[in-house]
Amino acid sequence: MKKREASKTRKTGETTVALQLGLDGTGRVSLATGVAFFEHMLTLFAQHGFFDLQLEAEGDLPVDAHHLVEDVGLVLGDAFVEALGDKTGIRRYGSVLLPMDEALVQVAVDLSGRPYLGFKLNLMTTRLGNFETELVEEFLRAFVNRAKCTLHVQQLAGSNTHHLIEAVFKGLGRALDEATALEPRLCGVPSTKGIL
Repeated sequence: MKKREASKTRKTGETTVALQLGLDGTGRVSLATGVAFFEHMLTLFAQHGFFDLQLEAEGDLPVDAHHLVEDVGLVLGDAFVEALGDKTGIRRYGSVLLPMDEALVQVAVDLSGRPYLGFKLNLMTTRLGNFETELVEEFLRAFVNRAKCTLHVQQLAGSNTHHLIEAVFKGLGRALDEATALEPRLCGVPSTKGIL
């Protein structure tokens, strides 16, 4: 089986991002972004999805983390597209109901080729460290647009902002692990159209 891996870079006047992704990994991570909370969330995402992820990113952090977080989402989405290739044999769908203490979040993904983000999360705290919590939605939207997938994130319970965001990133990893998994009974792609 061909290795499902990708290396992607992006350089703009605001950020420089270099990322390596392995879909069939063990959750190994090496991250350097300058945004500690974001790195913590990406580590959870990779470890719960069993993705090997190496990331080096620099951005205009004296302004804020917006450009860096968004651009990492774009590059990660590009890497998923490249690593999946023509999507032959993938399960396509993944979903998880993930508890994190008092928080309960549902994450569902369809690697459909159609970008859409449904985001229903009530984050009461606006900042965790040097990470603005509204950037969770910006990261997910950037990822969805480049990965060309449908993603729904919905809060079912919870009030602690850290717990809610942690449930989202763990849930996203687990849902994508399920969706990218190979189905041995399947020939081709999981679509009556014959293409995703």
